Amino acid sequence: MRQIKIGSAALLALTVSAAGIMASAGVVAAQDDEIIIGTSWNNYNEERWLNSDEPAMKAAIEAAGATYISTDAKSSTDQQLADVENLITQGADVLVILAQDQDAILPALERAAEEGIPVIAYDRIIQDPRVLYMTFDNVGVGRAMANAIFPLVPEGNYAIIKGNEPDENTRFLRAGMEEVIGDAWAEGGPITIACETYTDNWLAENAQANMENCLTTTNNDIQAVLAENDGMAGGVIAALEAQGLHIPVSGQDGDNAALNRVAQGRQTVSVWKDSRVLGKAAGEAAVALANGASFADIPGVEEFVSPRDVTLQSVFATLDVLTQDNLQEAVDRGKITQEELCAGVEAGSIPACP
Repeated sequence: MRQIKIGSAALLALTVSAAGIMASAGVVAAQDDEIIIGTSWNNYNEERWLNSDEPAMKAAIEAAGATYISTDAKSSTDQQLADVENLITQGADVLVILAQDQDAILPALERAAEEGIPVIAYDRIIQDPRVLYMTFDNVGVGRAMANAIFPLVPEGNYAIIKGNEPDENTRFLRAGMEEVIGDAWAEGGPITIACETYTDNWLAENAQANMENCLTTTNNDIQAVLAENDGMAGGVIAALEAQGLHIPVSGQDGDNAALNRVAQGRQTVSVWKDSRVLGKAAGEAAVALANGASFADIPGVEEFVSPRDVTLQSVFATLDVLTQDNLQEAVDRGKITQEELCAGVEAGSIPACP
């Protein structure tokens, strides 16, 4: 299995204009017909969807002269199916779908296929060869989390707070963690997985409840937590701090609140997936597809064999692992202001907060 990695150094190749994509593919944009890109968001619960992914995607689509329309399924699979139908009715030429449930969404793919509408599976996998899968290297995210936590806690009891069970990303993340720590948590190893739970809809309040239950069942005997995203890390930390515990906790997404927690020393790491890059790339790819480009014409695309042995045309973006040592990078790249990052941080205690 080979994955294309497209990070900051290769940003130019990924974020060429939609017109440039079409030109390289030998595609000529329609002059008379309005291009409509319809996006179905499963929810806006995560900070990144509303504040990073969507604005970047919308800006790229509108910069190419196309129209962006979107829906919010509010974590309902039934609503998402209805939303996709509505987007098709409104004339969407391409669908971008952040799936609540990769299996429940399949009737929407059938409907899109009937209409000849290309589909981009955005950030979350849909294991169907009719989609272009655009996401981050989520196995790599899991590895990065474990690589940050394991040296700090090479032995003891770990909790793994996973995301929403139907989301394959939870298992990609878990696989990456196991690549790093698997030998240590094998039977007889120095690490014990004392608690491991899925978290409905990746919600912070559900993660907090899961962590509270874990602390109750272990009598607070937990030395580290691998939380699969920043929102859940916030819930986990609330549960820990209520018990007077300050232990290493991971997260991902580069949420501003999480970056501030990293600066304060309350969260160990946030694996930042710069979703502005992915959103822009998906918007440009969607316009190109609307104008007749094939999946193979999209920059960085390569075959990826999914966990169900489905070969997908895919694009993977790379990651930034943010700890107290390199938080200035998030400031320099406009993710967060220094004032927001350093709120509640003693001046001079970390490099980013002089």
